[in-house]
Amino acid sequence: VQLQASGGGLVQAGASLSLSCAVSGERSFRTYYLGWFRQAPGKEREFVSAISRTGSSTHYADSVKGRFTISRDNAKKTVHLQMDSLKPADTAVYYCAAATIYSAIFSPDQVLLWGQGTEVTVSS
Repeated sequence: VQLQASGGGLVQAGASLSLSCAVSGERSFRTYYLGWFRQAPGKEREFVSAISRTGSSTHYADSVKGRFTISRDNAKKTVHLQMDSLKPADTAVYYCAAATIYSAIFSPDQVLLWGQGTEVTVSS
């Protein structure tokens, strides 16, 4: 199974970006809990958002709550992160992630699969 993230870029504060992650492989996409993490320079990788297997439940870090929206398309095997009202503090490399255990999608140490990362830079 592979995760391929895309959509990063350089934007000004207040702008929006949409990240996407395509999941390929033999295992059924619906068996995965999916999420996004980010890692800023010199900092540890941190949880950003997660979504349940059906998409009915979502979770966000306090720092992005109300600004970011996670969604998934089980037919297209993709997960998306809509990022609005971006701040310079959101600058980081963003990684999509997959797990088969619910609790594992919240911790970078327990994630099963990682995408390659896509860079987001927000200028002030």
